[in-house]
Amino acid sequence: MMPSREQLSACRVLVVGDAMLDRYWFGSVDRVSPEAPVPVVRVQREEDRLGGAANVALNVKRLGAASTLLTVVGDDAPARTLESLLEREGVAARLGRDEKLTTIVKLRVIGRAQQLLRVDFESTPDHEILTQMLADFAQALGSSDAVLFSDYGKGGLTHIPRMIELARAAGKPVLVDPKGSDYGRYAGATVLTPNRAELAQVVGAWSDEADLRRRARRLREDLQLDALLVTRSEEGMSLFDGVGDSGQLDVAALAREVFDVTGAGDTVIATLAAMLGVGMSMRDAIQVANRAGGIVVGKFGTATVSYEELFE
Repeated sequence: MMPSREQLSACRVLVVGDAMLDRYWFGSVDRVSPEAPVPVVRVQREEDRLGGAANVALNVKRLGAASTLLTVVGDDAPARTLESLLEREGVAARLGRDEKLTTIVKLRVIGRAQQLLRVDFESTPDHEILTQMLADFAQALGSSDAVLFSDYGKGGLTHIPRMIELARAAGKPVLVDPKGSDYGRYAGATVLTPNRAELAQVVGAWSDEADLRRRARRLREDLQLDALLVTRSEEGMSLFDGVGDSGQLDVAALAREVFDVTGAGDTVIATLAAMLGVGMSMRDAIQVANRAGGIVVGKFGTATVSYEELFE
């Protein structure tokens, strides 16, 4: 089933989480520094892109659905840049401002078509700002068809248990891109989308597919999840939903050429949220999300997939 443009444009996805600014400095490398054994990059071009939860919201928007981003930023120049990029892309934003917070910036220095260095600027948000987000969340929830939590472990999702509770009580599908080893915070969600390494950090290393299936079932039952979607790079994806004989659906990877995996998980979960938001089944939705992931890894840096690329 392919959703029409009209169906997607009527769908609203609420994205909550850690937004950041992805900054790129592109330059040429002609020599090694006389001060240290490092390349000297002569910067010729700068580019700012939406990153983190902001990139997830942009992915939803580029597919043709409406997205609202709920996040905490600082009161600084990167926050203003983030806000203007969101406005330019047509992503509705509810930005909690904390003057003591440094808006997250990931600066990547690119030379000879490869990343030479990444520099991160960040701090932890104030808990009072996060409490105010709870009221904004409850307000935005009513008009949303799906709720997506993008957790980058930066402190922007302190109140996620309560938010999940509110969303499920309102009958909304809840998707979580998880972080860290405490998945108890995500109990009651519809689906979690960890990658292989993230899942192993929580359930331990598995010896074979049957062992993985047992561990996935146990996690689903412990957290009362409808499903667990594990992204497995070149092995594709595995959905553990308890349906059918095995309770598992494996989808092969579709990428023809992998150029850059930055933000691929953002594209997968954003596509999944939009498809669930228009009423597609989980098993059909992951086929579309898998296709979107296969397209985006062929692009450079933090990227998105359009409706045309995905369906036409």
